[in-house]
Amino acid sequence: MPMRRAIMADTTALLLFFTLTGVLNERFLAGMTWNQVLHARLLGAALMLPVGRPYGIWRDWMTRRAGPGRWSRLLWDSLALVSFQVPIYAAIIALSGASGRGLVFGIFGATAIMLGLGRPYGAFLNWVRRLFGLSSSGATPVSQDA
Repeated sequence: MPMRRAIMADTTALLLFFTLTGVLNERFLAGMTWNQVLHARLLGAALMLPVGRPYGIWRDWMTRRAGPGRWSRLLWDSLALVSFQVPIYAAIIALSGASGRGLVFGIFGATAIMLGLGRPYGAFLNWVRRLFGLSSSGATPVSQDA
């Protein structure tokens, strides 16, 4: 049962957070049309469903290296997000019609956004996991945390 909740929590967090940030990047940085944005977000949602939990596991593994300080958590959350999500995002916008300069700006924009949003997304993910009754690692019910 905790695994099912972890899958649901991680996928919900990813869908909510990155649908909003994706729309902003695609429309205003990559210069995509609203129709292309819609296509990218539908494709993005379809791809986020199977990668929600794997990203959560990747992020947990990466952030185990973080020290107790704020900057260390920020660094490791950002590295986890960029290393996992930017390649997927590049494919999404390329398949949705971004090309040439727009594709490059979209990828750089996504990288900058994800560097900046790594820690906020990590905190959001932890919050969603707690809403689902899980620890911040997403591995155990909160009642079993020590």
